[in-house]
Formats: sequence, C-alpha cells, structure tokens
Amino acid sequence: MATIQVFDPALCCSTGVCGVDVDQQLVGFSADVDWARQNGANIERYNLAQQPMAFAENSVVKGFLERSGAEALPLILVDGEVALAGRYPNRTELARWAAITVEEKSQSGCCSGSSCC
Repeated sequence: MATIQVFDPALCCSTGVCGVDVDQQLVGFSADVDWARQNGANIERYNLAQQPMAFAENSVVKGFLERSGAEALPLILVDGEVALAGRYPNRTELARWAAITVEEKSQSGCCSGSSCC
C-alpha cells in the first residue's frame, strides 16, 4: 500500500477546518481523507505551522520549498515522490494512489442504456 504524505501550508489547526471563516476546499479535502483512511489508505498530513521539522527534514519537500516557496503548498508525495502540488487532490486521485476501488454511479440515475425505470 502506498504512503500518501500531504504537506499543508500553515493552517490554524491540523486540518485547517477550524475557526470562523472555514475554507470549503479544506472541508471537502478533510472529508475525502477521512473516507480514504476508512477504506485503508495510509495518509499522513503535516502542517507547516505546527510541524516545521517534517518539512525541513524531508529533502524532497525542502527542495520544493526552496524553489517554489510556501505559497506553492500543498505538496502531496506518494511513496516519497511528488504527485501533486499547488492544490489538494480530489477523492478519485486519493483512491488511485491508495489503490481503492471507487464505485461509479450512473449519471442518469436508474436509467441504463435504452431502458429506464
């Protein structure tokens, strides 16, 4: 199983889902992380404000920050390699990296092919 590491920008708490003005993108990402973990994903999150040594001690992350700056976070590593930077992954991306099978729902509801309910 792959290890997914999320290097968050400086957030007020470990998930960023706190305070009065909550970023809805972080709310969605936190829900996707919880879903992925419940389905067996190994996901670690690091917050620049609370765990700066995790950023400094990882050569890939340290190099990324030296080149791009903290403004380019979040940075997502899969098994130690850069998988995504500058935005949070969606549920489909997390599932692919963690080898979780996602059930596809029919876009047309109960209709399939030429027959409908």
